[in-house]
Amino acid sequence: MSGYIEGESREQQTLLPGLLDDYVGEAHLARVIDRYVECQDLRGLGFERFEPAATGRPGYDPRLMLKLYVYGYLNRVRSSRRLEAESQRNVELMWLLGKLSPDFKSIADFRCDNGPAVRALCREFSVFCVRQGLMTGDLVAIDGSKFAGVNHKGRNFNADKLAKRLKALDDKITAYLQELDANDAADSSGPPPDRAAVREALRILEARKTQLQGRQQALAASGERQVSLTDPDTRAMKSGSGGTVVGYNVQMAVDSAHKLIVNFEVTSDGNDRNQLTAQAIAARDILQVQTLEVVADAGYAKGCEYAACEAAGITAYVPECAGRSNEQQGRFGKQRFDYDAGRDEYRCPAGATLTYAGTVTRENLPVRRYTTSSCNGCILRAQCTTAKHSGREIIRAPGAEAVEAMALRTQANPGKLQRRKEIVEHPFGTIKRTMDQGYFLMRRFPKVTTEMSLTVLCYNLRRAINILGMEKMMEVLQPV
Repeated sequence: MSGYIEGESREQQTLLPGLLDDYVGEAHLARVIDRYVECQDLRGLGFERFEPAATGRPGYDPRLMLKLYVYGYLNRVRSSRRLEAESQRNVELMWLLGKLSPDFKSIADFRCDNGPAVRALCREFSVFCVRQGLMTGDLVAIDGSKFAGVNHKGRNFNADKLAKRLKALDDKITAYLQELDANDAADSSGPPPDRAAVREALRILEARKTQLQGRQQALAASGERQVSLTDPDTRAMKSGSGGTVVGYNVQMAVDSAHKLIVNFEVTSDGNDRNQLTAQAIAARDILQVQTLEVVADAGYAKGCEYAACEAAGITAYVPECAGRSNEQQGRFGKQRFDYDAGRDEYRCPAGATLTYAGTVTRENLPVRRYTTSSCNGCILRAQCTTAKHSGREIIRAPGAEAVEAMALRTQANPGKLQRRKEIVEHPFGTIKRTMDQGYFLMRRFPKVTTEMSLTVLCYNLRRAINILGMEKMMEVLQPV
């Protein structure tokens, strides 16, 4: 006796179950996946090769390939090569696929060829959750999170980075040439430098310089602020942890009832300022409601977006973007100035009037300027402006009325802002940590959207099973 728990001998004969079906219990996740896929109208959703070809080698049934991907994404396996390996050794997958083992190329091609259909399938499951009452539309939280793409930081460039690299190359070339001149002038008894090697090193440096100059010219011609070489659709973005991620900004609208994802969109925008209306309208359409309340963080603060939401019957709750407030520097913020819509003028804390002084363009938007000549000699000047010669200026951008209404609305409903984080952070945390899917394996917008569609579908499917239970889920999944 070894004193430890002993296993069976490898030479011991055992009687294993005679049926593959006996290895998968009645309340097993694989059975839900099987039922779910069998209930879908894959032809109507647009999956390719749904009808087998009359000639040639038979292909794999799209239902089988979809089951493989859903099982893989639910179990943190996304790579086509790893899915191939799992299908050969995983008893649950053997049951699900009928002991078939597609090669990795066939697996990868299915995901590449059926992107729009997979996105439609993801949306259809959100509609299914609405029909089952799992999404109520009482409140929807909207947020974005950065997902890493297939592009190293060293292969992402902006104008400043290219200029710095060119300067570094020029300095290196100059230093090399100066060192050669010094060696030629010195009276040295040592061996002479290998001029062929020196010429080759200089040739390599000049080639790198030419390459960088070409990228610099291409960037200027494109009108973009940055360029990525491996995945051209990725962008360098600041992440919530304070670092930089070269990837995508994934927007999500999450229903408050059970933290199910109503809608998502993969974008390359580094911030969220232009995303509120699009996400809110998409969520409203999927939830099939006429009006909707949405909540988002200060990164979505933009008057034009507020006004567009109001026009679409959507009531938004977004806090003021504190990073732009003069209050942080100890000066009067814009909210301390009262606007008189009838007279089209502002009144400052000291009682002076700021009148319309013209319209300028900022961030491609017409902005109205309001100024006053009463700042000189004002006892509150130090608390209001740092301008040495001119007085305080107030700007009024399009949608300013919506911004003012938003301020009143958020002050009257602080509880909605407090609920935002508990609603929308849950899906991102689950996807990035529990599911280990905080990065993409593929490149370009269509393919990464397909990846995110599978991720969102599997997140929602798992949540629905946890809410309804395995038996109820099998019951409500009925063929179309």
